[in-house]
Amino acid sequence: MLDGVTLDQFRTFVAAADEGSFSAAGRRLGRAQSVVSQTLANMEGQLGIKLFDRSGRIPVLTESGRALLADARAVTGTVDTFKARARGLAGGLEAELPVVVDVMLPTPVLTHAVAEFSLRFPDVPLRLYVEALGAVLKMVLEGTCAFGIVGTLPDVPEDVIREHLMEVQIVPVASPSHPLGLHPTPLTINDLAAHVQLVLTDRSSLSNGTEIGVVSTKPWRLADLGAKHAFLRAGMGWGGMPLHLVQTDIDAGTLVVLDVVEMPKRGAWVALSAVFKADAPPGPAGRWLIERIKARAEKE
Repeated sequence: MLDGVTLDQFRTFVAAADEGSFSAAGRRLGRAQSVVSQTLANMEGQLGIKLFDRSGRIPVLTESGRALLADARAVTGTVDTFKARARGLAGGLEAELPVVVDVMLPTPVLTHAVAEFSLRFPDVPLRLYVEALGAVLKMVLEGTCAFGIVGTLPDVPEDVIREHLMEVQIVPVASPSHPLGLHPTPLTINDLAAHVQLVLTDRSSLSNGTEIGVVSTKPWRLADLGAKHAFLRAGMGWGGMPLHLVQTDIDAGTLVVLDVVEMPKRGAWVALSAVFKADAPPGPAGRWLIERIKARAEKE
């Protein structure tokens, strides 16, 4: 008999429990009170237990009814989610959204956009990767990700669409205990060249043979921006860092901005762009997320 319990009975049970009466449940479901009462009686007969105590003026959940209510909600919620996802997929909505972003993308921009995404597309799982340089583009070219957010790259293939999102300020910094931090300003490129430069390296081969911003004769290459940040604070070299990541250090005096004659006073700017293959543009959820990241970036 349990196999005969229907989704309609589950919905009626939840409605009656929520509304506190069969008549109110009937109004919510657009049915007569007698239909609600009969539906629940049939459900109780199939389950072999009483869900409501009908001895008083209004029906009250029994102990068994209270115990089963959460499960009934889960059943109806799962079915509603299933139906919503099916409607979305039929309309072209992605079953999953894999995205790769450059380490230079400010975390507040990403987190705010993703938080809004989770509310707008609760049934679309997000798979997020964080990479640097060519490794971002590589995941897009391989089809691993629907789109990526890339920073400075020497070349982007012609079959890849690139949409500007924002610019990130990069400043040269060192520990105040580092020789460059102690050096009288202004510095020159020659001064920098004599010291270890901490450089973010590419996990992919897309930027092989290309040096971006490397002026030292003694570069140390790190694949992780967090490690680079820690090494800079420890006085193990100098290097360029996104201002938004080191502003707190600068304010606290744990890092200093290097004043270099040949470099812009406010540092360099790196453009961040959304990229995707021309023959495989993002679906509705991906397109929405790109626009939200762009909108959040404009507020920063």
